[in-house]
Amino acid sequence: MQRFLISVDKFSTLVGHAFSFLIVVLTLQVSWEVFSRYMLDDPHAWAFDAMIMLYGTLFMMAGAYTLAKNGHVRGDVLYGFFEPRTQATIDLVLYVVFFIPGVFALTYAGFFYAAESWAINEHSNVTAEGPPIYPFKTIIPIAGAFLLLQGVVEIIRCTICLKQGRWPSREEDVEEVDVDKLKEMVHADEALMEEPASATGGGAAR
Repeated sequence: MQRFLISVDKFSTLVGHAFSFLIVVLTLQVSWEVFSRYMLDDPHAWAFDAMIMLYGTLFMMAGAYTLAKNGHVRGDVLYGFFEPRTQATIDLVLYVVFFIPGVFALTYAGFFYAAESWAINEHSNVTAEGPPIYPFKTIIPIAGAFLLLQGVVEIIRCTICLKQGRWPSREEDVEEVDVDKLKEMVHADEALMEEPASATGGGAAR
């Protein structure tokens, strides 16, 4: 089971890393458009649509990767101090009640949304000759499916944690917030605050 969990983590990481290079493409595209618009006086009507689609693709395809790294927004300041079983209980309820139905609906509806776009050869209507947007809409069900798969893995992790009392390991990567380090710092501060009080209490007893 652990091998399966890590395999899905690695897959989500691979997808996230691959699509992260879109930020480089987006940076170059925006820079060129600014140069072309103001220095060459040659703006491109499709530039705005391209920016939206590049960033949207990056944002959606990073969802499973972020979930695999436990990096989605959460009140870590409080959550990080709960016992693992308490954390797993909260996560499991939220995954079952909100995450799975929501992501399934996104994937299901996104499939028909993309299929309709392909059927009508949909192009952007922002400009007269807007670029095709059906490839971009296809990203919706694909990203949803990846996110759903990673969500199933996280539910399994919650179940294992409830049984064993500790979280199973996951694929390592860069962490923006080191919760364990934060807990150590807080506990160290608490210990320093308690020492003077203990010393005063001991002196009074003597």
